[in-house]
Amino acid sequence: MPVASLRGSLLNIKRIMALALVSVLSASCLAQQHPGAEDFAAKAETEHGLNPAEVEALLQDARFKQSIVDAISRPAESKPWYDYRPIFITDKRIDGGVAFWRENRALIEQASEQFGVDPQIIVAIIGVETLYGRITGSYRVLDALTTLSFYYPDTGNDRSGFFSRELMHFLLLGKEEGLPLRDVTGSYAGAMGLGQFMPSSYREYAVDLDGDGRRDLWSSLPDVIGSVANYLHRHGWQPGEAVTVPAEIGNAANREQISRRNFKPEKTVADLAAAGITPLEPFAPETQAAVVRLEEKDGDAFWMTFQNFYVITRYNRSPLYAMAVFELSEAIRAGIEE
Repeated sequence: MPVASLRGSLLNIKRIMALALVSVLSASCLAQQHPGAEDFAAKAETEHGLNPAEVEALLQDARFKQSIVDAISRPAESKPWYDYRPIFITDKRIDGGVAFWRENRALIEQASEQFGVDPQIIVAIIGVETLYGRITGSYRVLDALTTLSFYYPDTGNDRSGFFSRELMHFLLLGKEEGLPLRDVTGSYAGAMGLGQFMPSSYREYAVDLDGDGRRDLWSSLPDVIGSVANYLHRHGWQPGEAVTVPAEIGNAANREQISRRNFKPEKTVADLAAAGITPLEPFAPETQAAVVRLEEKDGDAFWMTFQNFYVITRYNRSPLYAMAVFELSEAIRAGIEE
């Protein structure tokens, strides 16, 4: 073999070895930086066809945030109702909702009609989530989802798998919508935009209502309002139907057996009446319902809940959240009707 060819071959071998070494070191650094991230990058390639080098580079830029771990360990939904309610049922949030509705009346009415969702609920959800766009979150979503995927705290309820799936959805969303993944900000849990959509919900339920070819949940109010309405519609919202009403608990009812968590309407009003639980407003006996118990300062309050209450809990699983959305929506509607 000519000397020049031999030297060229040796140089090629050195380049290949150098690239291999860089790859090994990169993977090693990634594994040390975020345990489990190397497997995640491999999964991104095998299951979704993503470039593993790009995924690894992205994860190497992600930062662990102790403040995110602290926040997920003490969510507002862990508070009793009497502490949770004042966070959201305020003059500022009610007046802001009335103003938001008036300023965007045509859009809200369009989305309400198109998706079959009551307008006050659309407005109230945006109000509870981000105060009508004023507080959309300052955490990098990349940091939030990486932290919760690989460093989920020991709270007795390991949700790292959920956040790992959301991280994967975030990467896919970036490809689909052209998002600058290193710059996107949101909540400590990785929720984004005025409606605080998690990446999987963004991909599944966000709509391009303004028709510009993008689903923009930050700066396009048509997309924001339409996406919130579509989310509720897809989960079975019943327009014009009740959300919840106060319930009376008779002496025969076992109060301790009434769940604070099970709010799927699996019984009828007649079934509940037979168990000593009656709504303070008349409903057809065959109406599907559930009962929610809320902790007040002077004792528990009981509410009969229906399909629409359950639909709100598909947006956020907490009954406290659903009740806050309901109460805020009623206050906003009253303000509009004045």
